[in-house]
Amino acid sequence: MPVYIVVWGFMSSSSLGLLLRLVHQHWTQAVEAALEEAGYGDIRPPHANVFTFARPEGIQVSELTKLARVRKQTMTQAVEELERLGYVERRPDPDDRRARLVFLTEKGQGVRPVAMAAGRRVDESWAALTGQQQMDDLRTALRRLLEQLQ
Repeated sequence: MPVYIVVWGFMSSSSLGLLLRLVHQHWTQAVEAALEEAGYGDIRPPHANVFTFARPEGIQVSELTKLARVRKQTMTQAVEELERLGYVERRPDPDDRRARLVFLTEKGQGVRPVAMAAGRRVDESWAALTGQQQMDDLRTALRRLLEQLQ
């Protein structure tokens, strides 16, 4: 039996893009709730790209932009907000005098473990609903697709 989702008054039969978006929203809400509970309630979804791709040795905003596949303006705004909130700091790049590197502060380093644990809990709850093999198959299929798209 096909899955139908009502979107703006129209029926959409299993639109993959819509399904991925809705599942991602569920995952994001669970991570946001865990961050809020852990005292990181000022982190917003656009900030996730910084936490995901920041490196211990620092990273330029231009590199964050490429890895996250967002506009430079979007990434710059996220970094500036996180800097004001105390999650990141920018320091001169020793290899490029014109550039600055983004580093997670001690406060910022505390975010990843909370977000990762919340993500694992979501994965586990979804596996309980659909079966571990289906989740493994989905993960494998998405990895293969991403490899082909890059």
